[in-house]
Amino acid sequence: MNYITAGESHGPQLTGILEGFPAGVLLDIDEINRQLSARQGGYGRGNRQKIEHDTIQIVGGVRHKKTLGSPIALVINNIDHAHWANIMDPVATETERNTLRKVTRPRPGHADLIGGMKYGHRDLRNVLERSSARETAMRVALGAICKQLLKQLDISIVGYVEQIGTVKALGNRTTDTKEIVSEISQNDLRIIDNQKVAEIHELIDEAKKNGDTLGGIIRVVVNNLPAGLGSYTGWNTKLDAKLAAAVVGVNAMKGVSIGDGFETAGQFGSQVMDPIDWHKETGWTRTSDNLGGFEGGMTNGMPVVVFAAMKPIPTLYKALQTVNVETHLQQKANVERSDTTAIVPASIVIESVIAIELAKEILNTFEGSNLERLKKQIADYRQEVRDF
Repeated sequence: MNYITAGESHGPQLTGILEGFPAGVLLDIDEINRQLSARQGGYGRGNRQKIEHDTIQIVGGVRHKKTLGSPIALVINNIDHAHWANIMDPVATETERNTLRKVTRPRPGHADLIGGMKYGHRDLRNVLERSSARETAMRVALGAICKQLLKQLDISIVGYVEQIGTVKALGNRTTDTKEIVSEISQNDLRIIDNQKVAEIHELIDEAKKNGDTLGGIIRVVVNNLPAGLGSYTGWNTKLDAKLAAAVVGVNAMKGVSIGDGFETAGQFGSQVMDPIDWHKETGWTRTSDNLGGFEGGMTNGMPVVVFAAMKPIPTLYKALQTVNVETHLQQKANVERSDTTAIVPASIVIESVIAIELAKEILNTFEGSNLERLKKQIADYRQEVRDF
């Protein structure tokens, strides 16, 4: 299984193609749109989310809501394109009028300057339009489809926020995905500690007032993955490495931790390793999950736990110093419409890209042309490793 996305932030649409997905999966289109809507929510979002109301159009690979096994083609129309039609028209001849929004003042921390250098763009809008996090809307749609496949295989996944700025909202940490979903649905921050909501709202409001931005920490939990996904035989076959790459491939992500991750660096081995146990009824297990469900780059049957560190958004309304690429004179950086923090929607994006990678690994491990055949193979495999 593989996928590709295309489209610019203010272009006509976002396009996605998902190939290698099994036939026979009945898709809940409303659930895909709910995921897209959730990505647009969360405290700290900017005004663009009031303009765009993302909905998915499936234009290939599905018939009567059921996947066909052929490439699935998706479209999300950019409603805001109506205000940018002249500037972002893909086929119009370039004129003085349609380059009025030329960007020459790169934002520190963004792709603007380096992208311009690499691809030879003197108008940095050619960079920022694609490097914008707007592209992640399509990855959420693709992830929503993959999550529906995982659900068919009795695998559950949820991503949520554990920290915004300096404020931690750890609550009672759990790997029970149903419990997590119940807690995070009670607030607009996607946190499990409702006592921290007012404090975090205040922090976000203060950052917005100062023209500043905030990052944070995201936690993703996956339950009931079969043991043995991934492989120890090569650096590029380790599944935890693939998940880490997928996470850092999301805008503004600067760090990944599997399980206790960086905390383990300051502990003794006896405190970190997860003792092995075996039960006649359930088979192999661990008495703890400090390693986040991975050993040797492979899932070990325990809950998979992944943390992602998101930097503050680089678009600041109180702009930092930069240098104009045309004059080479110091100026304030360009300001695009942006959020104070996007950590809440980012938690849905990270959940989505992890779901995509897990679905990909499952379909690369088992024969996945047909859903019912895939279910049978995984059930047989689960029994095999349970009886090992």
